[in-house]
Amino acid sequence: MLKKGKVMPMPDINDKLPERSFLPRSISSKQPFSTLKVTELKHFFHAGDNSTMETMIVKSLSECKGAPNPGETKRCVSSAEDMIDFSVSVLGRNIDILTTKNANGSKQNIMIGSIERINDGKVTNSVTCHQSLFPYLLYYCHSVPKVRVYQVDILDPNFKTKINNGAAICHMNTSDWSPTHEAFLALGSTPGRIEVCHWIFQNDLTWTVVD
Repeated sequence: MLKKGKVMPMPDINDKLPERSFLPRSISSKQPFSTLKVTELKHFFHAGDNSTMETMIVKSLSECKGAPNPGETKRCVSSAEDMIDFSVSVLGRNIDILTTKNANGSKQNIMIGSIERINDGKVTNSVTCHQSLFPYLLYYCHSVPKVRVYQVDILDPNFKTKINNGAAICHMNTSDWSPTHEAFLALGSTPGRIEVCHWIFQNDLTWTVVD
């Protein structure tokens, strides 16, 4: 579908999480970040028992500290330096960062403009970082092997004017994914039978090797 001139619906790519900031690493490195330290975190953020804040903290900690999928490396990062260090540890020092510029085109039909195929469209590796709901800015970053990555001009289909520049990623091997993954539920398939492609939503990021 990702071909110049193609008109397609854009999902809602808006960042719906509250605006927050990274902590400086000098502070974030001293924060307790463990499912065993929930009591300390609750005290630090003045979170009451059974509060929404407690639920948010426990859920994000569980996602961050849970076992990775086969072949996956993951880390939750709360500073820009930690995100860069993790990406370098997976991909090496010669890396670039891609994101979708804004949320223009969300929930509307869009037209595909010019397409840049990262690494000439060959299968590559990336590190993708998704925001997690936490009192300060926290990203769940994980290595994503066997992907194709694209940077795409997004146009208004009526006026052919550029309204956005979007990053898109295609997962070429889904054999290790859960059968209940939302992509399979939406597309009516099962692990390993299809590739899964999606836009990088507003304020999420993907790191790639510079080609």
